Amino acid sequence: MALGRFSLRNSSAPPAVKVVKKELAPAQGNIAPAPRDAILPEGFSVTQRLLDAKLRIHRRLIDEINLSVVDKMSEREIRPQIHELVAQHVSNEKIILNATELEQFVDDILHEMTGLGPIEPLLKDDTISDILINTHQQIYIERFGQIELSPARFKDEAHLLRIINKIVSTVGRRVDESQPMCDARLLDGSRVNVAIKPIAVDGPLVSIRKFSKKPYSMEKLVEINSISKEMAALLAASVAGRVTILVSGGTGSGKTTMLNALSTFIALDERLITIEDAAELQLQQPHVARMETRPPSIEGKGEIRQRELLKNALRMRPDRIIVGECRGEEAFDMLQAMNTGHEGSMTTIHANTTRDAISRLEQMIGMAGYPMTIQSIRSQVAAAIKLVVQLQRLSDGKRRVIGISEISGIEGDVIQMQEIFRFNRVSTNEDGSIVGHYQATGIRPKFLSELAHRGLNVPTSYFDPSRQL
Repeated sequence: MALGRFSLRNSSAPPAVKVVKKELAPAQGNIAPAPRDAILPEGFSVTQRLLDAKLRIHRRLIDEINLSVVDKMSEREIRPQIHELVAQHVSNEKIILNATELEQFVDDILHEMTGLGPIEPLLKDDTISDILINTHQQIYIERFGQIELSPARFKDEAHLLRIINKIVSTVGRRVDESQPMCDARLLDGSRVNVAIKPIAVDGPLVSIRKFSKKPYSMEKLVEINSISKEMAALLAASVAGRVTILVSGGTGSGKTTMLNALSTFIALDERLITIEDAAELQLQQPHVARMETRPPSIEGKGEIRQRELLKNALRMRPDRIIVGECRGEEAFDMLQAMNTGHEGSMTTIHANTTRDAISRLEQMIGMAGYPMTIQSIRSQVAAAIKLVVQLQRLSDGKRRVIGISEISGIEGDVIQMQEIFRFNRVSTNEDGSIVGHYQATGIRPKFLSELAHRGLNVPTSYFDPSRQL
């Protein structure tokens, strides 16, 4: 057996791979044909038997391979060695596999050793945007806006918990009975949420929002009709002109995607600081400082929340601060930053309409605990935020910007908003796809003159309500 780089060893460490030729019978070539279910107990599926065998062989390989060496090797270097070992184990256990099935079996073993088991192929599939694990028995995926059941699954709850712990421990987080919920991320930036027993009644629940390897540009969003070119031009000029923007939308509506696309219009010489619960923003600027919250330790100490990070960010000489998502008392500090020389900052918020977004923001500011009247809070909001971009995931699975509104000021204790662009839904096709078009309302934003002073001109024809965009 050619050991290659597996043969690396030192005086205190075991060999990378034990000498297994004497321990394992040589490969037998083609195993005599037999009915696939001939030796299976009644009611025991082939799939379950293969899952059991995969994990059993995986445990044996753990004993035979020095994983510290494997971690430093590429899959191309590892695979031939693992293939030979797996083939011998499969032969010894008389598992009947054809050549294609054996290759898939080797892939599964590699995923267990170096990746995240059954979901590793799903993570590598660029057509999948979300992976939703409902206990070890079900794995759903979202592809092109539609949810479908995946054939992949885990052997049992212990198998799923092992993969969960592998995910969260990589980024210094933990999940157990004392802390059964956790936000984490994969090494590629994909966002992960985990819930286990006792709050997950039937077993562990995992949601993975995959990290796009190539973030959507504004041009791409226009191309797929998520936004019109006129709306995109206004947003591009607004970002370049340091207009403060709030991106609003429901779960899975594309808020982070929009934030990434907007950030491309920030000048390259500006210093940006990002604050997130789980770092997933993909800013293209060279001068970016990223910060991430930290959960409490087992003793309940050491938690660092977004509010602390925001206060610290103000001491780091930022030109703009970008908060991945405002969800609590940090909203007050965010508005303070926007009102004190950090114009052009951006954040996202969960809300179904632009008016709901402002109401939620007001509630979050109240959570800060300062004695402020509702008029004072609304004055802060009106002074800090100029544009609200509303996104929605429609019933056909497509994500669209359904409205752009300007906060034009405050009268009494009522925040004045005016819609600039909207998406008009016309009908629904037989296949469920939604037919509609974008349209200007005829209202021109008040800040257009400020943009013009900066040399950023948006054609007035873009705001003509008589034509479809």
